[in-house]
Amino acid sequence: MLRTRISLLSLLAFAFVSACETIEGAGQDIENAGESISDTAEEADS
Repeated sequence: MLRTRISLLSLLAFAFVSACETIEGAGQDIENAGESISDTAEEADS
């Protein structure tokens, strides 16, 4: 029973860490897209 709990907690911890990495990567992608849109808008305005 203890091994099952430890395994489950380890799996949940791994899933949480993986989700954080995924969210961080998505945030960087969104930031890069926003910068591209901003740069394009500035070029069109010039």
